[in-house]
Amino acid sequence: MVDAVVSFVIQKLGDYIIQEAVFLREVRDEVQLLKNELEWMQCFIKDAEEKQVEDVMIRKWVSDIREIAYDTEDVLDKFMLKIDKEKTLSQKQSDLFTSIRKNFCIFYIGKKIHLYGIGKEIESLQKRITDLSRKREFYRLEDIGNRREGKSKNLERLKDLRRVTSFALDENIVGLEDDAKMLLGKLLQDEPRRLVVSIFGMGGLGKTTLAKKLYHNIDVLNKFKFRAWVSVSQDYKTEDLLRRIIKSFEIKINGMELEKMTGEDLERCLYKSLQGCSYLAVIDDVWQREAWESLKRAFPDDNSGSRVIITTRIKAVAERSDERIYVHKLRFLRPDESWKLFCEKVFRKSDVNKELGKLGREMVEKCRGLPLAVVVLGGLLSTKKPREWQAVRDHIWQHLRNDSIHISYLLTLSFNDLSYQLKLCFLYLGIFQEDSEFFIEKAIRLLVAEGFIREADDRVMEEVAKGNVDELINRSLIQIESIHRGRVETCRIHDLLRDLAIQKAKEVNFIDIYDGIHHPTCSPTPSASRRLVFYPKASFWFPHCNFLSRSLLLYHRDKNSFHEISIAVCTRLRLLRVLYVENYGGSVQLYSLPEEIGQLVHLKYLTIRITKISNLPSSIVNLRRLQTLDLYTHYRSLELPNGIGELQELRHLIGKFGGPLPIDSLTNLQTLKFISYEKWIKVHPEKLVNLRELHIHHYDAERREAFIFDSIAKLKNIRILSVELSSVHSFTSLQPLSHCPRLQDMTLDGKIEELLPDMYTILPNLESLSLRNSNLEEDPMPKLEKLPNLVSLELLVNSYHGKKMVCSKMGFSQLDNLDILELDELEEWRVEEGAMPMLKNLEIKPGNSKLRIPERLMSMAAPNSRYLTRCYFPFVF
Repeated sequence: MVDAVVSFVIQKLGDYIIQEAVFLREVRDEVQLLKNELEWMQCFIKDAEEKQVEDVMIRKWVSDIREIAYDTEDVLDKFMLKIDKEKTLSQKQSDLFTSIRKNFCIFYIGKKIHLYGIGKEIESLQKRITDLSRKREFYRLEDIGNRREGKSKNLERLKDLRRVTSFALDENIVGLEDDAKMLLGKLLQDEPRRLVVSIFGMGGLGKTTLAKKLYHNIDVLNKFKFRAWVSVSQDYKTEDLLRRIIKSFEIKINGMELEKMTGEDLERCLYKSLQGCSYLAVIDDVWQREAWESLKRAFPDDNSGSRVIITTRIKAVAERSDERIYVHKLRFLRPDESWKLFCEKVFRKSDVNKELGKLGREMVEKCRGLPLAVVVLGGLLSTKKPREWQAVRDHIWQHLRNDSIHISYLLTLSFNDLSYQLKLCFLYLGIFQEDSEFFIEKAIRLLVAEGFIREADDRVMEEVAKGNVDELINRSLIQIESIHRGRVETCRIHDLLRDLAIQKAKEVNFIDIYDGIHHPTCSPTPSASRRLVFYPKASFWFPHCNFLSRSLLLYHRDKNSFHEISIAVCTRLRLLRVLYVENYGGSVQLYSLPEEIGQLVHLKYLTIRITKISNLPSSIVNLRRLQTLDLYTHYRSLELPNGIGELQELRHLIGKFGGPLPIDSLTNLQTLKFISYEKWIKVHPEKLVNLRELHIHHYDAERREAFIFDSIAKLKNIRILSVELSSVHSFTSLQPLSHCPRLQDMTLDGKIEELLPDMYTILPNLESLSLRNSNLEEDPMPKLEKLPNLVSLELLVNSYHGKKMVCSKMGFSQLDNLDILELDELEEWRVEEGAMPMLKNLEIKPGNSKLRIPERLMSMAAPNSRYLTRCYFPFVF
């Protein structure tokens, strides 16, 4: 993990050299040299980290490198803090001529002093690095790992254990019956061409167990002449895999000759032996696409009905392994399946003790359907006395890790396979609470503010961050929790993986999390971690924090008033980049942020969600690096200060805003929500060249003019548009939106009769549409189904007042998500064969219980059907 920390600091050093060149010019060479030295040290870190478990000296060496990296970041951040302070002082001089003279002296002399100071500190850091380099050579640390092979032998033992157990059939298999039945059909179907079946999902989910069940099936034994099983893992050699496959197929070759064969000879031998025969090969635990690519030449595809099963944690490997492939995403166990599996491991056939059953269910629920966790938990508790169960429940993940080397090994494999950027992102997601989901948008903005993301190619940082989150999803390290309007809205990190993230983050002083239960809430010394998170049950105590804290997140506070600590936070934690405060209790008497907030000049992310705040101090304009300002509340309108336009780095502005909107100069603004139509029409939208998401609300029911899209047409980069009108307002022509080719997501709350006829010609790229209070009398489906790229459609309350709705044969060719909610008059809905061929998510909550659901949809939504992955018919199921 230290490699990720050092890489992050090296990246920051490069940014400072470029962005702060004016202030660093006299020490620029020293900073560049320090960056170069750290880059050289980084070359040895990854190898050293792999060896540090087995050697105290290497562990100390790696720890010292980490501290140098952190200290380097601190030196530069504190220097920039002083520079900002001097600039602020110079701007306050009143007399022009005196100001010029004094400013020059103050700024020049002050800068010289600070440059001398930073030069000395950088020199000290360089000496420390030189000393570490000398120690590495003197103690021959690079040779230690070669002499001590304990860890590598341990890993090999684990790999061997996995290989051996791959051939043994587990007797107790719970929750995989439907998956096994469906995949068995794929293996046995009468299709002569070779088919690859990919099974993917999180580590410990049962991919190998499912593959074993198929491998040992009696019908499979009878169908395939040859069967072979090989485990790949992260480190593999193609020639070694080919030899093991040949042995597993029981192809008879002299052992000595097999070892001498080249890769080409092995391929030729395997190909000739399998030619004209039906075979089943299981390629288990694949991490790279290249693994199967390097093997497939040796497997003939000669219409013999052969099959290959690949198991992997990575979606890209599963989906792109072959031209003819069937991908099966393995699900988590349902609560009843988890409990059954647990009982088989713990109670077997005996009756369940009531008290132990209650504790057991609590712990099984925490496993969240992960079979490996349930099995290990069951095995652990089966050896515990009843009085010890409580202790296991209170520290469940610690007990599971200690009891099973499999869990730590399996989960750490996934972490170690990540790039340093993905490691930082994964660890950071540990800030979100246990047993809770988190919003993707929030995670993305935090990752950007923390500095973990850099712009790449033509993508803005938010798109890069979204790509990183998607990659963690595809690697089965986080799970999608909810999809809204065709887009992933919330995710969840399994508690076992979250515990891994917290553990590794704490090891390198990356994050400290205080929850009042599993983690300490009192300490005589400040936390050494750069990021501090306090959950509801943990008391916020200022000595936890130190001057070097970069992030402070306070969740759902119900003790103390934010007013009591806000000034202290703003004056003492001057290096903060992230300040997040959510849902303080009713005792909060805070109507404005303190004037001292302007001292947090490094701040990039500010979220204060307290219901009574209604105005901002003028000092907010000092936060020149601010990217996200989120002060949303349902209850009060917030007025922005006139100088808000000076925050040129602002990218996301969120709140219920009243008063003037002096935002014309915010050219980096990407998100603006929520504002009234009356305020919006006074803005000059043509200057908001990067605005991507806009939410408008029409609060004035007295004004009867229709909403026109002319101002929206000036937003060339708009992607998401939400316009909520009062019931007396309507929309005019969509024609101006023809100038918004990137518009993908639109919410319209109001009368839209005039819009429907031209929607599919004006908005061909629209992917998501939500309608509410449209009051349509004519069936909208014949027009909406023509939208060629529509993925998500919501017909909400009062959007349609007719009794009948028809989806025609070729309609909605790309629709994935459909929600029909509270259409009171709807009685008949006809869906012709061939309509909505891509539908996966369907929710129907009709206001009229007479509505008849089409039989085709009913069959697709049946419990054993794999067509619809999410469906809800409240009056049917």
